[in-house]
Amino acid sequence: MAERKITIIVRMGKKLKKEGEKITTSPEECEALRKAFSGPHGVEEKSMLEILVKCNPADLTTFRKNSPYIFLDDEYCFEKWDPFHMKSLKIKFMRFQVSISERAVIQRTMHPWERDALLVRKSLEEKPPLYNLLIELACTRTSDEFLGARKAFQCLYSESVEEFVAVKVQGFHRRLLVALVSTYRYEGMQIDEAAIKLECQKLARAIKTDHRNEIENDDEVLRILTTRSKHHLKTIHKCYKEDYDSNLEEDLDDIQILRDTVNCLCAPPIYFSKILDTAMSICPAEQEMEALTRVIVTRTDVDMKDIAAEFDRKYGAPLIERIEAAALGNYRDFLVALVKRGMAN
Repeated sequence: MAERKITIIVRMGKKLKKEGEKITTSPEECEALRKAFSGPHGVEEKSMLEILVKCNPADLTTFRKNSPYIFLDDEYCFEKWDPFHMKSLKIKFMRFQVSISERAVIQRTMHPWERDALLVRKSLEEKPPLYNLLIELACTRTSDEFLGARKAFQCLYSESVEEFVAVKVQGFHRRLLVALVSTYRYEGMQIDEAAIKLECQKLARAIKTDHRNEIENDDEVLRILTTRSKHHLKTIHKCYKEDYDSNLEEDLDDIQILRDTVNCLCAPPIYFSKILDTAMSICPAEQEMEALTRVIVTRTDVDMKDIAAEFDRKYGAPLIERIEAAALGNYRDFLVALVKRGMAN
């Protein structure tokens, strides 16, 4: 069967601030998007993809609030996918041979709290568990964003994220991960210079002992990584580089869980560019392939420009070119259009 190709046109306006973001889609486009999801005899793929690429977070919120047959209001004040409608959409995508991944479409339209709650669950139910995914969620979201995900998790599963992680994880990993998902970090820019110097030295001493068990069980390492603000930690990261002529995450290279924690807190573009490169390698695992959708959908309206720049710098090829070479059909076009949107913001 010949490949059906849909050209997705990205119409970008002026750069919008995250707070107070303006609605850019018309009521007619929202209605067209609802029809694309709800049509009983097929899926309007072209209009669905064009509008989903155009939508900013405020547009998607409006779409969810005005689509009561697709999304349900929750007691924690977020709109969650109707499970029945989600299941029927997956069936329709298969029946009508829609080439775009239904996972990409659902994740794009889903409330960020619900999406992250589902990903938290997935991270520890996979075999083997995806500790890096849980760290990604806890460390690359703002304090308020992850607090929302924790609320959504309680709504969806009738248990807290903290108890879920504590039951699923053992040993040092449990101490670190429970602390990461429990913290509510200070988001401001104020830092304590004396504390930064002292804590940089503490991290260096713990690393230089060269005993994996010691650093993984060091109370001070745990305290610093799980309670300090991101700005404070980025300053420690810079101080470490200046004082010891090496990067903190590189000196933690043999302790992947700590390396991922440092990268997600201090240098998210480095972490995400590596995830994307692995996802587009030859014969990636299924979990790695799914990360391609996850990263592009969740970072389009956050820091895609920085991720694309880091990807180009580290791997010597533009991110868009790599996606075009690795993905196919309308799924490829959808991801490329989202990356272009993110790079334009």
